[in-house]
Amino acid sequence: MTMTKETKNYKEMTDEELLVEKEKLKKSKLFYSIFIGFLGGVFGFGMVSWILNPDRKLGFLIPMLIPIAFIYKLVKSNEQNKELVEVLKERNLS
Repeated sequence: MTMTKETKNYKEMTDEELLVEKEKLKKSKLFYSIFIGFLGGVFGFGMVSWILNPDRKLGFLIPMLIPIAFIYKLVKSNEQNKELVEVLKERNLS
């Protein structure tokens, strides 16, 4: 069983369906913003605590890559909504 990402053809949707997708996009942007801020705070706190620690061991920096990887993945997934934004602008729904 393969998992394929559902692709939607926004150009064939009605205006009402696009408005529903626009609301989903707003909610996801808010969630992504809050989660990226949280992960940025975790990374910042970890870096400051590593800098202030007298025993600076490089092994501590490896777990700090996890928030950066999540932030990168969230930013990339947020960029996939460009087609929806373009269709909304074409139909003056934005």
